[in-house]
Amino acid sequence: MSTDDDRPEVPAVPQTRAEMRAAREAAEAAEAERIERALATHHEPEPSAEEPRADAGGTAAREAAAREAAAREAAVREAGDREVAEQEAAARKMAAFEAAAREDAEATALPSVPLPTEPVVVGAAPFVADPDAPDAAADTEAEAEAEAEPRDAAFDPADSREPSAREPARTPATSRRFLLTIGAVLGILVLVGTAFGIVSLLQGPRISEVQVDTAQAIESSGSRVILTANQALSDIDPEQVTVEPAVPFTVDASGRGVGVRFTVPLDDSTKYTVRVADVTGAGGGPATTLTTSFETPASHIFILRRDVDGKDKIFLTDLKGDGVAVYEHDKINDFRATSNQLVVAVEEGEGSRLLVMDRDGKNQRELKLPGEGDVGAIQVSERGGLVGYSYSDRKLSDDEGRASVLVTQSLNGKDDPQIIEVAGKEASVFVWQFVPDSAAVLFIDFDGALSLVDRSTDAGVQSLGLAATIQGISRGTYTAIVERIDGTAVELDLADGSEEPLAASDPDYGTATSITPFPGGTLRHVVSRDEAGLPIGQAVIRVDDDGKATPLVEVSSADSILQACASPSGQYAAVAIAPDLANNPYDGMRLPLPENVETHLIDMESGKEMVALTGFDVSWCQTAPRF
Repeated sequence: MSTDDDRPEVPAVPQTRAEMRAAREAAEAAEAERIERALATHHEPEPSAEEPRADAGGTAAREAAAREAAAREAAVREAGDREVAEQEAAARKMAAFEAAAREDAEATALPSVPLPTEPVVVGAAPFVADPDAPDAAADTEAEAEAEAEPRDAAFDPADSREPSAREPARTPATSRRFLLTIGAVLGILVLVGTAFGIVSLLQGPRISEVQVDTAQAIESSGSRVILTANQALSDIDPEQVTVEPAVPFTVDASGRGVGVRFTVPLDDSTKYTVRVADVTGAGGGPATTLTTSFETPASHIFILRRDVDGKDKIFLTDLKGDGVAVYEHDKINDFRATSNQLVVAVEEGEGSRLLVMDRDGKNQRELKLPGEGDVGAIQVSERGGLVGYSYSDRKLSDDEGRASVLVTQSLNGKDDPQIIEVAGKEASVFVWQFVPDSAAVLFIDFDGALSLVDRSTDAGVQSLGLAATIQGISRGTYTAIVERIDGTAVELDLADGSEEPLAASDPDYGTATSITPFPGGTLRHVVSRDEAGLPIGQAVIRVDDDGKATPLVEVSSADSILQACASPSGQYAAVAIAPDLANNPYDGMRLPLPENVETHLIDMESGKEMVALTGFDVSWCQTAPRF
């Protein structure tokens, strides 16, 4: 503290009432002593011969001295009181002066300096107290207390901070640090993004995600594998895409995605590799090849086994014959399967019931029928979400009742059955099929008229001429194999109505009684006859698209081939055979079949039989056997 003080020096005065009272008593004592000394000097006896006269006048003198002493004592008290009053007034003036000085000092003092955000270390220097400074004693006492504390006490930075009133002074620095941190993070992210962008440009596009439903891919056509790249791609030409093993496909690409759609189902238990060659980013850069592989699962099929002495059962089995029953009933006439449902026609009492359930037989519900009657020839359109069947009223006569009308309705059962009409009349149908992967229906009525109607539109019925029967419809091609009324088999394009004769096989095994198309060829059921025209044997021939024929199954005249179906991709064949037909009686169902029926599974690539199962109506088949 500076000793240069502009304030005037003021003599020390008593500050408390005790000090003022002591000062007043001291002043009175001093004044009394001074008066006694004066009186003693004034009344000292003088040597005189006139003693009597002196005694006479002494009384008067003493009285006068007493009065003077009393007067002086009163004067002393008055002087003391006046001195005390003056001291109190001086004290009040001094207090007011000091208060004014403090206010002036506070008004002219510099503002406090904000503390730094981090502790500041300065060099230590000895402190010399100014003994003349007013606060020297206090500072000396503070130093003594500080020296009394332990020398090794830990220094706490928090204790050196200013009171909380000064805390807001740290906010600007903290904000600056926060902004600098955010800026640094953003800068790093920008640098990393730029680096990745540069790497991408240098390396070319890469696959970041692949989507494919392998289970659906072996069940139906139209499944897709979608490749997603890590950057937008330039235009993709279908010629850049290859699939191994070879399978027909289409390509659609946009942005970062390349979609490969398979127009036919895929083989099971097979590894497929998709390559997209010479792919470049939309912004340029080097060309790369996008490659992905996936493996399809093993196939499972449903098969119906009738038991004249017990319950009929539908089994789910693999291609080795390991199966489990999923549904049973006293009389199962027919069934069909989708990727997640079973549709089952059962016989009860005086008519049929149509049930829909999960593939494990649970959550059964019944579909409404047009009336009380019989249901047969069940088919499903998974893409259209429809079930179709042939329906006949239980009570029929020449002038009333419906016979073999074609009915379609939703699998969810939320709509009423719809009966197909031709020229405004309900048509009795001889044979019919759903067009694969659509909601269209191809049928022949009892007048021999071949017609097509799409249940997903209101386009009406399309006439396609006369025909004797429908052999089958190819998956993914919208092409039907139809036998015309003159006995010739033709391939009919259902989109434009054009047709061409079905090519003969090489070698030629003669006219086929049934033809089942599959991707890559057809299965043809042929009958061998002797010179008299009597059957001597039957066979199922595989005929490739190029006409090459290979026998798969052959039986003698004692046995009968009931049906031949191909797996969705054409990888396998299922051939239903009734052995020892002469000793194999028919059951009493509405769809009558021999009691003993076997289904043989054949690998069409090698021609070898994999397993023989008891039952028929394999879920690969679009329709039930016709015998």
